[in-house]
This record gives sequence, structure tokens and C-alpha cells, in this order.
Amino acid sequence: MTEKVRVGALRCEYMAEPLGLGIVAPRLSWELRAARRGVRQTAYRIRVTDGETVVWDTGKVASGSSSGIAYEGSELRSRRRYEWQVMVWDERGESSEWSEAARWEMGLLDPEDWSAKWIEPEQTTVPEEPPLDFYDRTKKLPPTDYGRLLPCPLLRKRFEAKGKARRARIYATAHGIYELELNGRKVGDQELAPEMTSYDRCLQVHAYDVTELVAEGANALGATLADGWYAGRVGLMGDNCQYGNRLALLLQLEMEYEDGSRQTIVSDDGFRSSFGPYVYSDLFIGERYDARLEKLGWSTGDYEDREWSPAREVERDRGVLVAAYGEPVRAVLTIAAERIIRTPLGETVIDFGQVIAGRVRMRVRGEAGAEIVLEHSEVLDEQGNYLNNIRGRFKDQKDVYVLRGDEAGETYEPKFTYHGFRYVKVTGYPPGELRVGDFEAVVLSSDLRATGNFSCSDERINRLQENIVWSQRGNLLAIPTDCPQRERAGWTGDIQVFAPTACFNMDVNPFLSRWLRNMSAEQRDDGQIPIVVPYMKGYENIIFPPMGTHSSAGWGDACILVPWALYESYGDVRVLAEHYDMMVRWVNYIEKSAAEGSDAEPSSVAERQKYLWNTGFHFGDWLIPSMSVGKDGQTVDMMQSAFATKELVSTCFFAYSAELLSRIARLVGKEEDANRYAELNRNVRSAFAGEYLDEDGRLKAHFQGIYVLALQMRMVPDEARGKVLNQLVGLIEENGYRLDTGFLSVPYLLDVLCDNGRSDIAYRLLYQTDCPSWLYEVEKGATTIWEAWQAIMPSGKVTNVSYNHYAFGCIGDWLYRRIAGLDKGEDGYRRIVVKPAFDCGLTRAGARYESVLGTIVSEWRLDGATATQIVTVPPNATAVVHLPGANLSEAREGGKALLTTDGLISARQTEQGVVAEIGSGNYMFEYTH
Repeated sequence: MTEKVRVGALRCEYMAEPLGLGIVAPRLSWELRAARRGVRQTAYRIRVTDGETVVWDTGKVASGSSSGIAYEGSELRSRRRYEWQVMVWDERGESSEWSEAARWEMGLLDPEDWSAKWIEPEQTTVPEEPPLDFYDRTKKLPPTDYGRLLPCPLLRKRFEAKGKARRARIYATAHGIYELELNGRKVGDQELAPEMTSYDRCLQVHAYDVTELVAEGANALGATLADGWYAGRVGLMGDNCQYGNRLALLLQLEMEYEDGSRQTIVSDDGFRSSFGPYVYSDLFIGERYDARLEKLGWSTGDYEDREWSPAREVERDRGVLVAAYGEPVRAVLTIAAERIIRTPLGETVIDFGQVIAGRVRMRVRGEAGAEIVLEHSEVLDEQGNYLNNIRGRFKDQKDVYVLRGDEAGETYEPKFTYHGFRYVKVTGYPPGELRVGDFEAVVLSSDLRATGNFSCSDERINRLQENIVWSQRGNLLAIPTDCPQRERAGWTGDIQVFAPTACFNMDVNPFLSRWLRNMSAEQRDDGQIPIVVPYMKGYENIIFPPMGTHSSAGWGDACILVPWALYESYGDVRVLAEHYDMMVRWVNYIEKSAAEGSDAEPSSVAERQKYLWNTGFHFGDWLIPSMSVGKDGQTVDMMQSAFATKELVSTCFFAYSAELLSRIARLVGKEEDANRYAELNRNVRSAFAGEYLDEDGRLKAHFQGIYVLALQMRMVPDEARGKVLNQLVGLIEENGYRLDTGFLSVPYLLDVLCDNGRSDIAYRLLYQTDCPSWLYEVEKGATTIWEAWQAIMPSGKVTNVSYNHYAFGCIGDWLYRRIAGLDKGEDGYRRIVVKPAFDCGLTRAGARYESVLGTIVSEWRLDGATATQIVTVPPNATAVVHLPGANLSEAREGGKALLTTDGLISARQTEQGVVAEIGSGNYMFEYTH
């Protein structure tokens, strides 16, 4: 008897059993499991209950879709827990059993659900740091005045529970960051809540299940607050008080007892406040913890708090409250210290062997009052000495622990700060006591599910893939950041170029969807998308007045390119529909800006000027290697490449965004808009070619990246593509087969070469080990992706830049698609293209991806003239498999002739080999190539 199809991996809003959800029509998804091949869903039935009644039963719905099914039942209610199951019918008309039940729980959906008050603890108003001129940020600055840093306040409230709680939830947020305790135990496992958001526009409320923490009788709630992103020193310039200068808490504990009665404990003036061991804790500068000041048992019911001060109820905006969405920041890994280094200068440095974002956990025993200082860095200098590789105000990354003098030993781990580091300089540790086993690195990241991996026969490329994943892990922390040490800011251009790679390596759908909602909230009235989201005032001050703009081509376009990457990877059109108005306003802003005038010399063809986006400031093809840093590594002029390329780059992105917006409009059912933006795209491309392209295929900005963008975005007529390609190839050859592409063009470089018949050059760039190249970094010992190709120069000189920027890791997307051969044929991988690169010089490569439909695998190996390809296709998908060099009469699958293969839909012979279309299942093809 044939095994029935099974249903599993149920997710609500692409998350496993979310708590405190605020989406009123959540999307439901599942996967099909089956041993046999060719499985397709033809219908489904969803049943949702609220524990008492059925609130939605779809009945049998004819559909092949198993993801993004929006809830359409009875109105969802605050606090209510919902349970749901799915059954499906397959291509044979046979039904599955009901799946195991999954759950989601709603948060507080209405303002009336809140009875809690915003409260302020005893505190000193945070003094605002004086503004710093942009050009002074790397000059010698006065040392940090630690006397200006303020202690972290504690808040507590004692209450009596009427009995054993059947259900207990806390809903909480803060101005600042917070950690909760209940009866002496930490609430939840997340860190740095409510995380980085546009505090003044969408402030996250997290929900916590505390049923097991509530005791009968006396209880106490505790909260510790810190400045965090709200009032602390953040961003490039080290500005503080971005959103406010006084910390506050909003908290509501709701309990339901076995007899059905309810009790609610809220933040109000019944809370009391004091200070404890956190002398200060700044997100960037670091933390000072004096263990002698600990208030033992302060969050328990029997603690005496008569000496504490009453909290004060205050009015704060509740209109910006939103239910938290996506996975929180957690401690996702722990890394043991590798070695203790005694540097040439006599310093003691702990090497953890890997650049991370996180903090140190230290065990120590010593005298009360002894101070241990931990200083963090990503790199040692060329002599092997500790180097603070990040310059600027408040980039200390220094934690201080003052011992209480416990003879049994003490353990310290910072709470309200994190750092970007591999190396930690330790001073003040008791002589002769320091042991490598007493130190661990705790990795912090948004806790995203790993979905993809890649490996091949070249260990250098495998290390490159590890570096990409580590940089992604270190920079997807609350928001997509540029780096985890200097800025930690949501630069839109960085995630725009990296989004396709990010979507493969991890399930970033909820994470980036949340960030896009911040972007939508931050969009300016004229349609501009800020180059940093959230758009902290510190960035607005250094961007808008001097540049006269909030945005830039290639950065603002993230409002289209990031949703598009999500749509392509997850196949859910709702992300496009949700942000469609934002995209339209952005492209309309570009169109208006382009038409308003030109900064360039007047053109003989005036009409086309309105389609050239040559107005205002743009970053252009940022960080072109040959233009950005002098050969001595000391002369840095990042603006040079911007001024040389901005006009052509901005017009390319004008056309590209118009083209994508046309496609998006058609997907969301707006045909008139689709036609309008398609016409706009044609006009911009025509104007570009007429203005900037000569008869020899040379562009006015003669740089590798400009040719890459022009070819990728179809900015030149078809008859000129060969000449334009020759210009690009010539520049690469003249540069010793090294890339010289900037920030916006490097994602497309290797694809453009492959798509235009020059994969041979793409492979030479991949294997290049001279600077600049990806493997140059690997051979220099990189464990993450660097901000600058020459961060460590060929001479060995170590420069003061970030060693953890994921942007240039965008090559990962190309590796997965082109080398392993795992690509999307349709959005959401409903149709897969498996096309391995046997000519790339490797003997094996493979990628595995956990899609919304299930597991996809493309692995290949070459053994002399024998090729083996392993392919896995999930149910509800088909795959077009290319077998390079295969002969249809000889190709075999599992020992059988290909044409007799179970699951085969079609097969045909081509000049390049065999192309087979297959249904779901596991396959192994063997043939002579």
C-alpha cells in the first residue's frame, strides 16, 4: 500500500508557534513529506480553533499552494491562543491525515487592552553629548569621560498571586533596553529587548510566557533598564539621546487561575526603584559592573525595599506600540577561547579564533574591589600587539568587572552591551590565575533558522562561505547592520546588495519584513528613503544638511530590491503588496528629481535630460578599490569613486527600480501602473545610452562597475552589448584579472560575465588571490568579510577598518546558483533550476536549501570522465536539471536508463548535454561527461 503524504513544519507568519502576534490575518504555511516521487498537493483543508470552538474551517480548497495562506476566519482576539491543523490531498486525490496541531497566540491588539502606565525609575537625565563634526570623527579625540555615564536603574514590585496560575503572560517594552526578572529568575531568553527600532514610530512590545515562574503567594517583578539605542551612544559619530534622555518601562502581567479568575499586575507608581551593580552600561562604550553593589534577591517577594524610591507615572506615546515580530536577539552560540597570547608589548590577549558579535563570559577568583578590564578588537597589528581597530568617539568596547571577593569564584558576563571582536585584552586579572578555560565568547544574533549551506572541493572557498555566514550572523542583530563595532546602523545599501545571499543562508523573512516596516515608517514626505533605517537623528544631522538629501541611488532602492528578494525566495506576494505604496512614492521621487534639472553639462538632446537622474548627491559605485585607498593604505578618499560614478549609477538604478516596480505592479494587479513604469524604464534606458555610450561601447565613466551595471540592468541596446562587454573585459585584463568594482556593482560582476559568455573570467576572479579578491582575504586569515579588500595590506600592515561587513559576501548568492547549480526557476522555488558549473575547476560542489516547500539539494562531483549529480526536489515543486556533457542514451539514474526513471516528466538532448524535468523526490544521476 502506498504511503500517505504527511504534513509537517507548520508555521504561522513563517515562525514556529509565535507568541504575542500582532498580525490580524496571519499567513499559514506547511511542508509535505513523502518517500515517493512526483508528489503534488491539489487541495488543502485548514482548521483553526480557539480552544473551545472552531473559528475557521476552510473546507476542501483546490490549491497547490502550501505557504502564505492568509487566515480568513472569525476576528482574532487579543491574548487568545489558537490551535491549527492541516490536511491535504495529493495528485492522486488521496488525503493525508490531519497534521499535528501547531499554535500561535495573539498579543495586545488594541489600546484598550493596556491598563499599565509608563513609569520612570529614579534616574538622572542623560546628558546629551555635544555634536561632532563629520571630518573630526577619526581625529585624536579626548578620552571618554566615564563620569558622564549613568548607572542602570532597577525597578521592582511585590504582589500576591491568588493561587497557582494556569496561564501567565508579561507584555513589556521600554524606552531604553530592559531585562525582566520574576522571583529571582530571568524572564525569557532574549537579549537587548525591545531591540533596535524606530522608537518614535514603531516600538516593539514583547510577550513572555511566565506561567512556570509565578508562585502562589508572594511574588516580585524586577526590571533593569539601560540606555541602549534609545539614549546611549550609537552610530558613526557616537551621538546619544537619539530618541530621548529618560528611561521608562511599560509592563503588564496577566494571570489566569485554574478557577477562571484573572489578575493583572501593571507598571504604575506602586513600583519602586534603586540602583545596583551596573555603574554604567553603554551599548558601544561598554559596561562597568561592581559586584560589591549587588542587591541579592532584589527581584524576589521577600526582599525589603523600604529604602527604595517610588517610581513615577509619566505620559509617553502609546500610539507607536506594535507587537514584536520575528525572532528575537538571543545568545545563539558559545565559543571556547583558543589560546592566551603574550604580545610583544607584554599584554595578555585572549584569542577566540573567530570574529563575532557578542560578549565575553569570564570566570575569576580574587580579592574584593579588584578590577578586571576586558578590551575588545577584531585584529592584532602587524607585530602581533593588541589593536583597537575602530577609531572614533566612544568606540571603547571596554568592559570592567569589580570583584565582590567570593572565595568560590565569580562569573561575569555583560548584559546591556555587545562588541565586535575576536581578541580580548585582559588587564587586572589575578597574577598566575588566568586560564584559557575561564573565558568563553557568547555570540549574539537575531535567532534566525539556518536554511542553507554550500561546500566544494576547494577549502579556501569553503572558508569564504563560513566567513559569509559569520558576517551575516554578526550583522543580523535586531536590524541588518553594516558592522557590529563602529556603527551597527541599518545602512540600506548594505542589505540591498546582500539580501539574496542572506535569504539562502537563513530564514530572514520575518526579520527583514520587520525592518521594512521601519523603513516604511521612516520614508520622508517627498518619498525619499533614508540611507539608514532606523533613521537616527545623528545620521540625519551628518547626511541631510551637508548633502541636501536623505537618500542615494542604490541605497533608497532597497525599498524595492529587498522586498523583491524576499518575494523571489519565499514566493509570498504580500510583502510586495504591503510595501507597494512605499515603492511607488520612491520611484515617483526619483522621476521628479531627475526632471527638475541637471548637475551635468547641458545635453544637446534636452528631452532626455528628464530621464537622467543626475541631480543631487549619490554614493555612486562606492568604494571602488583603485580609487578609495592609496597604495600606502593611509590615504583614504571614499568620496572619489562617488563623484566619478554617481551620475551613471543613479540613472542605472532609476531604470532598474522602474523595471522591477512594473513587474511588481503586475503581480499585485495594477496593470495601468505596470504599463506606466515599463514605459518609464524604456525611456530611462534610451536616455542613458544616448547620453553616456559611444560607438566603441565605451561609457563616460570608464570603470568596471559601470559596465557591469549597464549590462546587468540592460542600459545599452542589444547590438552594443558585445562592445560594452569588451570594455569590461579589457578593464579586468588591464587590472591583472582583479576586480575593481564598487559597492553597488560587485553583486552583479560574476553573473554579468557568465551571462555574456565569459564565465572563464568569472572563475579567474573567483580564484584570484591577489588583492583585491575574496580569496586574498581568506589567505590573510579572515574569519568574516572585511569592509575593505585591503584591510590587511599585502605588506602585512593592518589598517583601522571594520573586519566584519557582510556586503562583499554577496558572492555567496552566485556560488549557490552558479557553482552548486541551485537556482530559482519561479518565485519560492516552485520550479527549480539545477545547472552545475562543471567547467569551474572544482571536482565537487553542492548546496542544500530548506525552502518554504522543503529541502532542495544540488550536489555534483567529477571522477575522471564520470559525473554524478544528486538532486532533491521537495513536494509541490518541479526541477529542470541540466546534465552537462551527458548523452541521453547513456545517462542513468539509480542504475536505470534515464528515460525509465520514476518521477521523470521529460528529457531532451541539447548541444550542451541533457536537460531533464523531474518531479519531487531524491535522485542520483550518473553519466560520462
